[in-house]
Amino acid sequence: MAKIRCICQHIITTSGAIPNPLEWKIISDPRFDDFEGLVEAEEVYRACSSMFRCPKCGRLWVYWDGFDGEPACYTPQSLDPAKEVEEA
Repeated sequence: MAKIRCICQHIITTSGAIPNPLEWKIISDPRFDDFEGLVEAEEVYRACSSMFRCPKCGRLWVYWDGFDGEPACYTPQSLDPAKEVEEA
């Protein structure tokens, strides 16, 4: 079973249950516009990148180049400067 160990140490399962409640599919707007008219859902699905959200800390793990590559990690950041000071 494929897994990611998040920086917060939580284990994110990338395989198993379908649909995976931790997995999101993302696609760029230009890539989405490549599809016209009626299309097969599987075709759009394959064009998407997979992203997993850690349920513990909210970090996003994105497989931009498919599952053969390493995922990129993105950390949520508050837009409220007061919260940034409180958390520091």
